[in-house]
Amino acid sequence: MIKDITIGQYFPGNSFIHKLDARTKLILVFAGLILIFLCRNFYALALMTAFAVGSVLLSRIPFGTIMKGFKTIFIIIVFSALLQIFYNHNGTILFEWKKIQITTGGVNTAIFISVRIICLIFISSLLTYTTSPTLLTDGIERLLKPLKIFHIEPHTLAMMMTIALRFIPTLIEEVDHIMAAQKARGADMETGSVVKRAKALIPVLVPLFVNSFRRAYDLAYAMECRCYRGGSGRTRMRVMKFTYRDYIAFVICALLLAGIILFNIFFEAVV
Repeated sequence: MIKDITIGQYFPGNSFIHKLDARTKLILVFAGLILIFLCRNFYALALMTAFAVGSVLLSRIPFGTIMKGFKTIFIIIVFSALLQIFYNHNGTILFEWKKIQITTGGVNTAIFISVRIICLIFISSLLTYTTSPTLLTDGIERLLKPLKIFHIEPHTLAMMMTIALRFIPTLIEEVDHIMAAQKARGADMETGSVVKRAKALIPVLVPLFVNSFRRAYDLAYAMECRCYRGGSGRTRMRVMKFTYRDYIAFVICALLLAGIILFNIFFEAVV
């Protein structure tokens, strides 16, 4: 399960999505997350799903790689769906037993919420899958540049966010190694009650925190040795600029927004 987490990983490529400016991808991901929550019926959600699937196809990232990430949040999707099925009593009753009712409204809402979560993962995952940490840092820094008015250094914020994303796969791999070492010593982490499993994680969390602090110290020491002093006065090897691909992406996003608004106006809302 730990090995299946792919959040924060970067997969080099030469696709249309890879070639987009990092700022464009950041803006489109943020806009896409908003558009997902603007969908009020299955027609608008189907349009959003087609956009998400099309983006994955354009990125040329294997679906199997993205689907691995779903294993870690499958419980959340199922739990959200069950809540809607058993607590939403709108529509025609499909099944009834004592105080338990399953209605068409509950089933429709459960499907709607599940597809919405899947679209959220598809769109948000593409940002780190198709953007290197260096470009992601530059993109975040450029977008946060107006914060200098409030005496906030955007480069520092961008660096912290990028380092956090960069070390997610590293920490996941570290957890996997520690758990394998503990199991080799006879530790049982998969059976017993919830309390017993929680206690079994203590031998994993302690070395994980120790290694994390050691890794952070090594990173700080390496940056100090390279005379890193933040963003002030730094030059950039690569100049970021918008191309025709970025403008095409913005136009597609605008058309998507118009389509969702039209579907919301002319069709009945599910949620």
